[in-house]
Amino acid sequence: MKTRYSFGGDEHIFVEVDEEMSLEAFFKSLSMTTAVRNAKIDGITEICPANASFQVKFDPDVIAPDVLMERLKTFEVAAENAEKTIDTRIIEMPVLYNDPWTHETLMRFRERHQDPDGTDLEYAARINGYDSVEKFIEAHSGAPWFVSMVGFVAGLPFTYQLVERARQIEVPKYLRPRTDTPKQTVGYGGCFGCVYSVRGAGGYQMFGITPMPIFDPKGERSYLKDLFLFRPGDIIRFKPIDRETYDATLAEVEAGRYEPKIASVQFSLDAFNADPEGNNAKLLEALDG
Repeated sequence: MKTRYSFGGDEHIFVEVDEEMSLEAFFKSLSMTTAVRNAKIDGITEICPANASFQVKFDPDVIAPDVLMERLKTFEVAAENAEKTIDTRIIEMPVLYNDPWTHETLMRFRERHQDPDGTDLEYAARINGYDSVEKFIEAHSGAPWFVSMVGFVAGLPFTYQLVERARQIEVPKYLRPRTDTPKQTVGYGGCFGCVYSVRGAGGYQMFGITPMPIFDPKGERSYLKDLFLFRPGDIIRFKPIDRETYDATLAEVEAGRYEPKIASVQFSLDAFNADPEGNNAKLLEALDG
């Protein structure tokens, strides 16, 4: 992979680790942003990591742009050789697939979709070679997902499924974005999944909805004291649920009693690449054990 450095106006430097998303690119970007943060370089005011890139904001009155550019490049070699292991969390997210709320929404915007006569799930299943929506849901929920970045709107995680590249689900975004997406919709666009933290516009395909809030601007929920649930490097397990379980979980959420199932785990990219299914099984055991 070839890293590209460029200026973004007078106060930003953009570093693109690779043109395509991969876990290798994510770990290299993570290593570089960690090194930059630990270096505590005078003049840097913000570091914003993304899927396979990051952006640094700086004060040009404190550090010259060219000087900072060269300093950032010095972190690259070490990042390429850094250990690709992180201590992180796996979080279980209940999902009501094919729910009535995203269904109502997607039917209002069929003229903006590649398949005006079907649903998002039907379209995604067909173009990925699954003979039924049920089989597609099994594939979507059958392996955990890696949170590669958080952003777009407050607390929204972008996710990348932990499967071999040949098994990656790929679904294009809507032809034209919707002006409405229900809060907590589980979506998909390109090779990335996401969970919409708030209601609003969006272009990702809609597969279902979770009763579990992931963003609390007031920080009143016990597990959302930091306002956001997810951070880069987290792992998500999507657990299919039925309508009865959804309603019961939502009642617990509204009563302030709901706590998500979360376990501490270690993720090694080398171990995953050597045995994806075995590695995933160990991650899921941490939740089920």
